[in-house]
Amino acid sequence: MATGFDFAGKVVVVTGVGRVGQIGHAVASGFASAGARLVISDVDAVGVAARAKEFASKGAEVQAAAGDLTEPDVANWLVEQATQTFGRLDVLVNVAGGLTGVAPVVDAGPEVLMRELAINTKTMYVVSRAAARAMSAQRSGAIVSFASVAALHPKPSMAAYSAAKAAVAAITRALALEVREFGVRVNAVAPGTVRTADNRQSMRDAFVHWVEIGDVVSAVMFLASDAASGITGHILPVSHGED
Repeated sequence: MATGFDFAGKVVVVTGVGRVGQIGHAVASGFASAGARLVISDVDAVGVAARAKEFASKGAEVQAAAGDLTEPDVANWLVEQATQTFGRLDVLVNVAGGLTGVAPVVDAGPEVLMRELAINTKTMYVVSRAAARAMSAQRSGAIVSFASVAALHPKPSMAAYSAAKAAVAAITRALALEVREFGVRVNAVAPGTVRTADNRQSMRDAFVHWVEIGDVVSAVMFLASDAASGITGHILPVSHGED
């Protein structure tokens, strides 16, 4: 998984790192294996503390920072944890989010849209905003967020989620233009259906062209690495060509 990347000494913040078998855990594990110093965050304080202990037991420098990232003050605090503990912030990966429900628009009230926007778009917005300030001041950094193929090719009964992830893509492109003069790059991955523990359980007998977690981690680490130094404002599908 995600071999060939070197993040030795780099300071990396990853959000959505509460549970084993999910994307946030895999992304953080990839960066830890590549030598990064980590600040990991999740709304689940017990889960993120356990993940920090796991990474530390394997030799990583890591700090857990639990909190609700829909709150701007918490997002600012998260970035401060990285800069105060390690002196800088090199990479932010916005994994926090997810699909909370599937229903046609005619059956899904506005609260469904508001929930998807809060956990997928607002979290990415407020944490990226805080990180962009810190990175612009040091004149370097990379932000990688999670859009979705659903943002590029919306599916029935997923309008709210598709809209939230489309907003992530739009913010990514706009922010990339705003901070490029400060040496900061902003990109996103757009995965298809990833073979996570939750997805395997919820889609038991359905035919799925699975995207492997390792492929997503590799794409994230590529966009965060110096190998992608000429890439910004890009939404990278990781979907084996599937819509």
